[in-house]
Amino acid sequence: MFEVIAFDADDTLWHNESIFTMTQIKFSEMLSSHGQEVVDQTLFATQIKNLQHFGYGIKGFILSMIETAIELTDGEVRGHEIQQILDFGREMLAAPIELLPHVREVVEELSQKYSLLLITKGDLIDQETKIARSGLAEFFDAVEIVSDKTTEVYSKILKRHKIKPSHFMMIGNSMRSDIVPIVQIGAQAVHVPYLSTWEHEQDHPPVDAEHYTELKHLGLLPQLIKKKG
Repeated sequence: MFEVIAFDADDTLWHNESIFTMTQIKFSEMLSSHGQEVVDQTLFATQIKNLQHFGYGIKGFILSMIETAIELTDGEVRGHEIQQILDFGREMLAAPIELLPHVREVVEELSQKYSLLLITKGDLIDQETKIARSGLAEFFDAVEIVSDKTTEVYSKILKRHKIKPSHFMMIGNSMRSDIVPIVQIGAQAVHVPYLSTWEHEQDHPPVDAEHYTELKHLGLLPQLIKKKG
């Protein structure tokens, strides 16, 4: 029924959101006099506002933290605090790549039978570096790093690789980015939820559960594919 399998990267193949969460806690502690809820709400609003300018990823997150600090302190944030935020970002960029359970064996097994794509959004340099450090690059026939995941973006990727939607399956943790647009273009989608999901990614159009499959973990994917095949 399908020939090409694509994987999301962050929080599907390796841990990512947990790094953002830990950094946000540090940031909230730095601005604790303003209250954690206020800091978190302001940062989220700033991130959403800045997505069209900075896109997804760590660098945009750093810039949004700096802007949030300036806003909450009425421009009185100190230089050493800005430096601390920049250090947060460097720590995030240097964080080790920790693969999720079953990832390597599943990706390696499927690569022997199917053409595999890696489709991820975020900063180009950061994503390229993570893919290289993951040890998984050799199993993918192509890597697509995009600024966002929409029906238009997926359709262009499939057209470029000469893939029919009916022959395509996407696996990811985000309903908004990995499942809904895939269902909308008529391809197959498999949702593998992560421990936590950024609030923005939880905001998505409704999609009937019968149009995609949800798995508890990636280790169940080969069995599902055999059943569908």
